[in-house]
Amino acid sequence: MEIWINPACSKCRGALALLDAEGAAYTVRRYLEDVPDEDEIRAVLERLGLEPWDITRTREPGAQRLGLAEWAREESARGRWIEALARHPELIQRPIITAEDGTAVVARTDEAVRDALGRRRGKGEAGETVRA
Repeated sequence: MEIWINPACSKCRGALALLDAEGAAYTVRRYLEDVPDEDEIRAVLERLGLEPWDITRTREPGAQRLGLAEWAREESARGRWIEALARHPELIQRPIITAEDGTAVVARTDEAVRDALGRRRGKGEAGETVRA
């Protein structure tokens, strides 16, 4: 399990605290320093089941400078959005947890973090396998 964080973000710090409280094994990626490339962003989008505009912090000053509010939100513009996220990682929504089952979640709530933990375990209450 990996968690993409910005240490200055309270949601990220909260997610880390919950992971620690649950005894989870995870790797921290400070994505503003260890910037994901376009292929990594595509991969995490696939895991999330989302589009790049769904994980873009469109109210950030950088997004406003780029005029992202005016960009098309359609398949033909997908590459442009991914390129912008790779060049401006501060626009990526956070935290993102990539779970061991191959999925991912934008973990802005305790519920989302617990969801990722459940995916990590891959087991339901009665021990049956949970399909994501």
